[in-house]
Amino acid sequence: MTGGQTAKDKLCSSVVSVVGKDTQGDLSPNQPPDVGRSYHLTTSASFLCTNLMTPEETLFSYRGANVTLPCHYHYEPALLSPRPQDVLVAIGLRHRSFGDYRGRVCLRQDREREVSLQIGDLRPEDYGRYRCEVIDGWRTRAPLCPPSPGVVFPYQHPQGRYLLNFREAQRACEEQDAVVASFEQLFRAWEEGLDWCNAGWLQDASVQYPVTLARSPAVAWAWRPGAQLRPRHRRLHRYDVFCFSAALKGQVYYLDHPEKLTLAEIAKVGQLFAAWKFRGLDRCDAGWLADGSARYPVVHPRPNCGPLEPGVRSFGFPDPRSRRYGVYCYRPR
Repeated sequence: MTGGQTAKDKLCSSVVSVVGKDTQGDLSPNQPPDVGRSYHLTTSASFLCTNLMTPEETLFSYRGANVTLPCHYHYEPALLSPRPQDVLVAIGLRHRSFGDYRGRVCLRQDREREVSLQIGDLRPEDYGRYRCEVIDGWRTRAPLCPPSPGVVFPYQHPQGRYLLNFREAQRACEEQDAVVASFEQLFRAWEEGLDWCNAGWLQDASVQYPVTLARSPAVAWAWRPGAQLRPRHRRLHRYDVFCFSAALKGQVYYLDHPEKLTLAEIAKVGQLFAAWKFRGLDRCDAGWLADGSARYPVVHPRPNCGPLEPGVRSFGFPDPRSRRYGVYCYRPR
């Protein structure tokens, strides 16, 4: 299979070797093509797609016949680093911002030789590394601006663990006012002490989990500290997900009696984690969240308030008819 293939089309290119087996002795050129000589064909393939399925058996046919060499493939998520996205370009007094940054970014030049980037209305997807390039005559300086703060948290389907494919994982994080975390974000959370033995999707469609406390080798996939990698396919395989939520603009607070809800809305999981991380929300009372789970944030561990480490505790997804819990609310500012 050769010809004018584009880079996108060139997913299955196989080199076919044809071996003739003479079953009736030498044949004259005028002999009919379907008499006397059979051919067996084998394929050796050089494939750019990661997962392909080709049968191992040899195909038998005759000269002049048609033959189909089967090849089936499916796409794997690209693990390459995403292409850089332009944020803002300034030439003299003329400025131009791009994409979702339009209207939210500007240069700060409070002093000589300063070209700081100011981002307004910060969003979870703004997290990342920002490269600042200054062309000064023939010299180019390119320092890296620090990423925005945020919190990484594990999330699973209400019906149990390992029920989300990659697209469903993306949607689950978005519904909790968050985005799927990047490997860099998960690694930073691991350095800060995140220890979680359930595997979850990341932004690049890889599947990882952070282990701070080494487990026994008898515990599958969790016998050494670090961010562990598991095999994955974005549609076929199902895991949990690690979400990333940025700092809040609004306020999260607790109500003992849900019937007292006014204009506020029920808080989402990402909002509760952000309030715990950046606002110091500390409450030993479990409350409903928008996804139907019951959780509570603890900054200062104390007796009768769960484990001895700070964190957001979870009671899972209790019976929605239960009246044992209050509710965590969110009020935008």
